Amino acid sequence: MNTRTETRFTPIEQDLYAKAFQLLDPAPQPVAPAAPAEPAPVSVILAAAPPVHWPGPVEKTLTDALALLDTHGWAKHRLIHPEGARCSIGALRAAAGARNAAYRDAGNLLLDEARRQHGKQWESIPSWNDSHTGAQVRGVWEAAIRRAHHTNI
Repeated sequence: MNTRTETRFTPIEQDLYAKAFQLLDPAPQPVAPAAPAEPAPVSVILAAAPPVHWPGPVEKTLTDALALLDTHGWAKHRLIHPEGARCSIGALRAAAGARNAAYRDAGNLLLDEARRQHGKQWESIPSWNDSHTGAQVRGVWEAAIRRAHHTNI
């Protein structure tokens, strides 16, 4: 079968033909290379701060009582000296504010530490306090505070 179709179109230039199609359906323009993307934010890890320590009630009572002794002075044979100095039990009572669980537990820890350092014969904080020097008493207070800190009480 030979079918011949005659067209009566005027021949056109191929370049002009291509240009017409490009105007109707433009090819995507080449995109200029994108600027390098900014790096993803990096978490800044600062030098780790030591964790915040919240003292337990026993540690706080002991620390506050020792601060009272440092501020007002340490005394023997009296709960409170007329000039404001206190013995160990007087400082504990003032720091605790009441004979509560923190007062009782702090006193037990202090007496236990006194017995560790100075012998098991001490029956009470006042008898131990009145039989030792200020430096010895302070050493027991500091050790008791460390124990309370390390046991988180």
